[in-house]
Amino acid sequence: MRAPIMVVDAPTLDEFRAAALAVRDAIRRTPTFAWHGGALAERRSSALWLKLELLQVTGSFKARAALLAARNLAPAERARGLTGVSAGNHAIAVAWAARAVGTTAKLVMPRTADPWRVARCREQGGEVVLVDDVHQAFATAQAIAADEGRTMLHPFEGKTVATGTGTVALEILDDVPELEAIVVPIGGGGLCAGIAAAVKQLRPEVAVYGVEPTGADSMHRSFAAGAPQGIDAVRTIADSLGAPHAAPYSYGLCRAYVDELVHVDDAGMRDAMRLLYAELKLAAEPAGAAATAAVLGPLASRLDRRRVVALVCGSNIGPQRLADLLRREDEATPQ
Repeated sequence: MRAPIMVVDAPTLDEFRAAALAVRDAIRRTPTFAWHGGALAERRSSALWLKLELLQVTGSFKARAALLAARNLAPAERARGLTGVSAGNHAIAVAWAARAVGTTAKLVMPRTADPWRVARCREQGGEVVLVDDVHQAFATAQAIAADEGRTMLHPFEGKTVATGTGTVALEILDDVPELEAIVVPIGGGGLCAGIAAAVKQLRPEVAVYGVEPTGADSMHRSFAAGAPQGIDAVRTIADSLGAPHAAPYSYGLCRAYVDELVHVDDAGMRDAMRLLYAELKLAAEPAGAAATAAVLGPLASRLDRRRVVALVCGSNIGPQRLADLLRREDEATPQ
């Protein structure tokens, strides 16, 4: 395990703890579940702990940082409202946070977003603007912020994002005191950045692994280049992990505190989704199954018999899409 690189202005433990206190009245303390036996025993020799952030309000971890940011707004900023860009989870969380603090949210989403997620965003009171792709979505959200004076809550970049998401780590370390490794999905990197920064300050001996889809691996490219990099298109079923680029702050924290990055492919995520559903009746979206896929795939030999937590980060997926993804390729629909 390499020694961490110090990062300027990384959230401190006091800041992580203050954030947890600031949102605890509205954020669920999700369980860390010890999964063992059944089909898992055929894949792994010991239990696997699952941090069930798919049970969080709004269906994902995103609610933590969104509420923290919304509550930090000055009264005039709050009055002008919020905006954001997302394939779903962040948009739903920002709409919910806006309602929680008594303001409005205008969210930009790609047209390819699951219609069920778009509907969830609107149910939370969010106004949705649909655009052609995630690159255009970022530009549109920035224009809305400039034209309407709304505060843009970034989906994965900045200290508030890292501080809010790092509260997940405080709960995990409290629930699993003898933890040896934690496996975290990476889209833009804000979740992994916050968790890794908190874990390494509290328990530096705990290994932190970041997981990206093969079809959206901007953090892998950034690590290789030594600076934030982007991708030209998202080519994975895990659209929640389809950030168009890595950003400086989240990249810096990940580079400093994450021990290793691994890839998972769509087949591995589908397999993990099926296993989580069949064994535990968890309706995880592909991103939510990515860490489990990594533990049972590329990290299987290294993490077998070790005390490991895999983050199940979200469940915002419509029933039809879930059914389509759970259906095996050899289970063709009868003609």
